[in-house]
Amino acid sequence: MSGELLPKLSPSVKTRLGKSIHTNYRGPVIRGLIFDLDGTLVDSLPGIATALNHSLDDLKLPNHPQNVVETFIGDGILNLVIRALGPDLADQQGALLSAFQKHYAEDWKTGTHPYPGFVELLEEIRQREIPMAVLSNKPHAYTVEIVEALFPKNIFDSVRGHREEFPKKPDPTTARQIISDWNLEPGEVAYVGDSTVDLATARNGSMIPLIFSWGYGTPEDFPLMDSVNDLRPAIFNAG
Repeated sequence: MSGELLPKLSPSVKTRLGKSIHTNYRGPVIRGLIFDLDGTLVDSLPGIATALNHSLDDLKLPNHPQNVVETFIGDGILNLVIRALGPDLADQQGALLSAFQKHYAEDWKTGTHPYPGFVELLEEIRQREIPMAVLSNKPHAYTVEIVEALFPKNIFDSVRGHREEFPKKPDPTTARQIISDWNLEPGEVAYVGDSTVDLATARNGSMIPLIFSWGYGTPEDFPLMDSVNDLRPAIFNAG
């Protein structure tokens, strides 16, 4: 994209094909961070797969293996349900959606955990008084519950999941609201994610895109971070 703020990252940052991209971070100074949740901060796949398959059991429909459920994630619960059913069972969408919402309230706890090293990094960022937020397409109530259960209290300045009155990512409306609340410019804020949706969110909002390689729906031709430590030079050594 013309004029895009592309980060130059550490040697371990690679493309999906495993090729090293940059040697050092030479990007703009990051004064705020907005994080995606699923596939970025937390590995939520086990809980999502468990809840989905319990819901399919309720409807006496075939289950999906976890690696297939992974391909359904990233655009909210409704799209998860639509993808799980496929076009031949579209008439079951309402029933499966209701069942999933019931089961996920308990099943999200099954295997959902922060990626290694993230809690410690967030605490270090907080000590430096850099504002942080979570912005997810997961329903708002679940987003808040998971963040409160898995991360230190008040580590984030704002936690936003999807609410019907606001458009979902990759629309940047909610991200822009968060940035405005911080009295920052979009180009001073990094959107940290794991998917093509997150990359599009950053681009649409004129933010700095920082994308991990381990999540759900990872871009194929964009510099990716392979570990939490790859985020450190971007945050602490920029400029």
